[in-house]
Amino acid sequence: MAQEGQQHPLAIYFWIWGLLFVLSFFSYMVDYLNLQGGLRWGLILLFMFLKAGFIVAIFMHMAWERLALKIAILAPPIALGVLVALMVFEADYTFLTRIVFFGEGAPLPVHH
Repeated sequence: MAQEGQQHPLAIYFWIWGLLFVLSFFSYMVDYLNLQGGLRWGLILLFMFLKAGFIVAIFMHMAWERLALKIAILAPPIALGVLVALMVFEADYTFLTRIVFFGEGAPLPVHH
């Protein structure tokens, strides 16, 4: 006798679809309200990560999987995200070091 996979109530899927539409609405409102700078990109990234998290957790059934499978699937993207964040924080140091050693874009001397 073959076992069927675990079935989840359809209401969960409908709620998540609704939530995804609400998060997409807020993401579009960021553009509509013409927000600028760090606030704009912070909100866009926040809504993007929330939507991706709900899609992975519910539609890819990660919420019901074993911890080992969750770690095997989610650890590499998290590690890449950490490495990208480290590159962002080190970018100014690297740029300024290149200016010091190669002299490109160095400020002109002030004449008295």
